[in-house]
Amino acid sequence: MVVVAQTFGTPLIGRSGELTRLTDVLDRARNGTPRAVLVSGDAGVGKTRVLTEAAAHATRTGTTVLTGHCVDLGDVGLPYLPFTEILGMLAADERFTSAFAAHPAVDRLLGTGTRTRTGTGTGTGTGTGTNDGTTDPGGRLRLFEGVAALLAAVADVTPLLLVLEDLHWADQSSRDLLRFLLSRGLLQNAAPGAPAHRLAVFASYRADDLHRRHPLRPLLAELVRLPSVDRLELRPMADAEVARLVRALRAEVLSDTTVRRIVERAEGNAFYAEELLAALPGDVDPAAPAMPSGLADVLLIRIEQLSDTAQQVLRTAAVAGRRVEHGLLHDAVQLPQDTLESALREAVGRQLLVPGDDGTYSFRHALTREAVYADLLPGERVRLHGTFAGLLAGQARAAERAHHSRESHDLADALTASLEAADHAQLLGAPAEELRHLEAVLELWSAVDPAALPRTGGPVTLTLRASAAAAHAGDAHRAVSLTRAALARAGSDADSELAARVRYTLAGNLMRVDSTKAAYTYSSEALAMIPAEPPSHTWVWAAATHVMAARYMGHDEDAQRVARHALRTAEELRLPDAQADLIISLVGLEDGNRRTPPGRERLRRARDLARDAGNVSVEMRALFNLAIGCYESGALDECLTWLSEGLERAGRSGLLSSPYALELRYLQSLILYTLGRWDECADAAAADAERLPPAGGFAVGPALYVALARGEQGAAERARVLLDGPFDWMASLVAGIVLTDAAALRGDAEGAVAVMRESLTALSDGSGGGRPDIGVRLAALALSAVADTAVRLRRSGDEAGALRWATTASELVEVARTTAAQGEDGTRQGPEGLAWLARAEAEWLRAGPRTDGTASERAVAAWERVVNAFDYGDPYELARSRRRLAEALLVADRREEAADQARAARDTADRLGAVPLREEVDALIRRGRLAGPPSAADRVAALTARESDVLRLLARGRTNRQIGEELFISGKTASVHVSNILAKLGAAGRTEAVAIAYREGLIEPEPTASA
Repeated sequence: MVVVAQTFGTPLIGRSGELTRLTDVLDRARNGTPRAVLVSGDAGVGKTRVLTEAAAHATRTGTTVLTGHCVDLGDVGLPYLPFTEILGMLAADERFTSAFAAHPAVDRLLGTGTRTRTGTGTGTGTGTGTNDGTTDPGGRLRLFEGVAALLAAVADVTPLLLVLEDLHWADQSSRDLLRFLLSRGLLQNAAPGAPAHRLAVFASYRADDLHRRHPLRPLLAELVRLPSVDRLELRPMADAEVARLVRALRAEVLSDTTVRRIVERAEGNAFYAEELLAALPGDVDPAAPAMPSGLADVLLIRIEQLSDTAQQVLRTAAVAGRRVEHGLLHDAVQLPQDTLESALREAVGRQLLVPGDDGTYSFRHALTREAVYADLLPGERVRLHGTFAGLLAGQARAAERAHHSRESHDLADALTASLEAADHAQLLGAPAEELRHLEAVLELWSAVDPAALPRTGGPVTLTLRASAAAAHAGDAHRAVSLTRAALARAGSDADSELAARVRYTLAGNLMRVDSTKAAYTYSSEALAMIPAEPPSHTWVWAAATHVMAARYMGHDEDAQRVARHALRTAEELRLPDAQADLIISLVGLEDGNRRTPPGRERLRRARDLARDAGNVSVEMRALFNLAIGCYESGALDECLTWLSEGLERAGRSGLLSSPYALELRYLQSLILYTLGRWDECADAAAADAERLPPAGGFAVGPALYVALARGEQGAAERARVLLDGPFDWMASLVAGIVLTDAAALRGDAEGAVAVMRESLTALSDGSGGGRPDIGVRLAALALSAVADTAVRLRRSGDEAGALRWATTASELVEVARTTAAQGEDGTRQGPEGLAWLARAEAEWLRAGPRTDGTASERAVAAWERVVNAFDYGDPYELARSRRRLAEALLVADRREEAADQARAARDTADRLGAVPLREEVDALIRRGRLAGPPSAADRVAALTARESDVLRLLARGRTNRQIGEELFISGKTASVHVSNILAKLGAAGRTEAVAIAYREGLIEPEPTASA
């Protein structure tokens, strides 16, 4: 009899480098440096083996290992399954009892949590849709934070390794939770004085399963950008390594021919090699019949070597899934206990099934299970699915039951179970899973006997619920599609209340995807379906939605008339959140707008009304308008106050991905950029990027402005990505700014003008109203490139070419003037808009010919107006304008003033790290011979990188020997660097050098421990 060696009993072959990387991560994590590793590779390439070996190393070195598995259930999933498995193991360990008691939020995943309803009132979530109040909006955030806090607490007790297998099958909620854990500090270094998290996370997935639209791809792209996340790819093994593996697996000597044939067929895949070897007949003579050409055939040959009873057990287990509980398998296979145990022992002995400590059996490889399942006869498959569906009836496993019922063609039970699974997903705060289950319900509805349909809710109501789930999951376009489906389902038989609700919900969803013309059509229809008298809740919210849609379309008189009527009705019906929503709309329609103190006072009243009513979405709309009103009026500090309140409110309510929360995050990032707090802007964007929904990419757009201004590679490419997919107004605005400015910075006048015009066309069409206010800024940016080109051509003697570009400049400045005069809502520009208008005028003058002797003074006056305008609080644009003013002053032969402006611009560029601007100013200083005393930045540049390092250590009081030890150089070499520093700074000693360095800004004071 041929004996096959146990795979895990053989030495690890061909993966020593990968295992070393994993064990290094484990050793570092055990010492307080937490990290995560994403392990990828094709099915069967050896991921499980490497992870098993790494886990064994972790166990030997005192680390607690917890493994969670993802399961393939087709189009549906079990929310949080791998984490539920991990938490179940933790809950069974008495060491962590107190940790669980301190974090009760995680009980929801263990089936011990309770649900809290927050109300059942209806209102517009953002003024554009309904809030049905059936979910706890903050529950999901609390759950995520509870899991993170629990794992941190466990890691304080023992070093911890989390292993997540088969992420390619993970449900969206599990993916979201993993994103949260890896990006919200669990893997970051602990604060000074706090214990480090002794934690490592290894997660595996099949690379060959990730098609272009696989939902895991975006998550992987996000995670690999995190500094504490590594990627480990297991490539196919070399032929020599496969040969070594084959020989190690077989207890007897194999011929070279046999080994070579296996190696050729395995193509570097360890599992293929193992299965090909195991499928060999007892006679391994090279003249034996050729091996099967397909791996599935190989797997089935192995299975056919089992007894009939063992094959029956395997087929039944394959229908259950990758893993099955012993009791469930016993009830399904209907064999005596001893017969079943004998069959299982045979399957385990042949390494087809692996027993678990929790009374389960798993297929050793997913491909084995897939091959067995595919080999079932159609009738056999249907029968076994029906058996499992019946066994799961009455258990809290609705998602699994729905899968089995559907595959067994019991459509009525599949519908019922899918609806139960949707309710369970909603309870867990898993909107993506809720959506998939609801879509399954809707797909099955027409195929089920009417007598078997649920009595609660019809297809229209369920479709509206599905659209809400899509919106909660961040898929606004899917929400629109579903609401359109609800409209089609409603037909002409729906009662007027439901018909109006469908239409104004559709209008609200359409506004979220910037389809304002269609939104206005549907809001008008909704309003026409419900009479204003007698007063009704439905009419008020239909009116509130219509007011917003009409406002977007520029129909201000219609919007104002309806808003005032609806506000009176809302007051009569005592609907404070509707009153708040309508007050906000009226502030934008009347003279006392959000830029004025009276307007912001009304917005504060709206905020209070919405808060008292418990409508967080309307409250956030009020806070957004308060913040943007302050921004538009130049009150940036007050703006930050409102932004902080709005985002804190959104965080506590679990609405950080809602439309107004995304707008608040964008505005906060924009304020940080505008104020010159660029490092904060970039850091906030990096943190937010990991938590944003797909449609929220624009929220970190100001970080692209920073990247572009600092000359970072790829800023323009990252901006172009925002234009992929369906049209998004804010994403187009951000991309338009970046791409226009990028073209201007590289001197591409044609490109800058083309991008500006394309952006304005898209934004004007998307708004449904007048020319967007951003047109002033875009025109000014494009004008800078046009003026540069005109000046260059004029200097080269090409007057005709210069004149053509001067004509283009006149066209662009007219765009800026017209937009500033009319804009989106006809109101006067705020300080920012007026500053950009002043720059557009100055650039236009620069592009035109100098017709008389006063041209230079006119240019100086124009750029002085620009500098004064940007002095409201935008240091970068102020510095760019000062550079142009210095240039104009030079032409006017006012050299001393030019030098002052150039030095001021250069100092700002140094502080911000705006390398392109600094280089432009330096070039101007050289051309104009404006150089004066060296600035702090010049002094920094005089020091080498090593000298700068030494200087920082000098400031910490290090001796030459200590400096040498810290920088891995000799004490003598350190002494030479110190001498050079003293000479360059003109200091008599170390203390004076440090004092000069602090005074000149060469080094920053060290933060205190309490800071």
